[in-house]
Amino acid sequence: MSAAKIVLVDDDKNILTSVTMALEAEGFEVRTYNEGESALKGLQAAPADLAVLDIKMPRMDGMEVLTKLRETSQMPVIFLTSKDDEIDQLLGFKMGADDYITKPFSQRLLVERIRAILRREALRAQGPEAGNAAKILKRGELVLDDERHMCTWKTMEVPLTVTEYLLVKALAARPGHVKNRDALMDQAYGETIYVDDRTIDSHVKRIRKKFKVIDDDFDHIETVYGVGYRYKE
Repeated sequence: MSAAKIVLVDDDKNILTSVTMALEAEGFEVRTYNEGESALKGLQAAPADLAVLDIKMPRMDGMEVLTKLRETSQMPVIFLTSKDDEIDQLLGFKMGADDYITKPFSQRLLVERIRAILRREALRAQGPEAGNAAKILKRGELVLDDERHMCTWKTMEVPLTVTEYLLVKALAARPGHVKNRDALMDQAYGETIYVDDRTIDSHVKRIRKKFKVIDDDFDHIETVYGVGYRYKE
């Protein structure tokens, strides 16, 4: 099996160097670019399995690269962003980004996200016969397929990122039970990764919006003020 090809685009040379070393140590084949225009040309000439794009770059930023990329390709994209900017993130998801990682970030977290997305894409490509019923969680109209990291509500796919999927799964696994933000952080990011409470709140807000696109009456993720969140029984 050939190594997965990853394209890394960032105008920070230190990030390009350190992340490339981390990804190559994990067996990935990495190409780097320090600005968007050359990255877009490179991807159009030689497609990759996944791209990691910095949002804020001079001339052509990550959003522009993704917009032009989506005209011809559905290659998975992870955005790197230096701030938890909800407007940028919502716009990016609408344009087809697969996940977000906020700087400064753990390289281990990035590797885990890349592996999860590539695994999901590979299983989707294999078709329905690749599914494993034992890894499907059903809660009424909600269906979570772990093999594909795929979420459906009323049979329609909800386009969740890897992080969002893990948060929904953490809540839906025990309906009626309140999960505090620390528990949700551990579920989505791992125990050794620190993110602040506002990051979890931002994720939940985006998750609700995505479900409401499909069902305007969706209200199954409840806020328990001062504590955390729960999935309605």
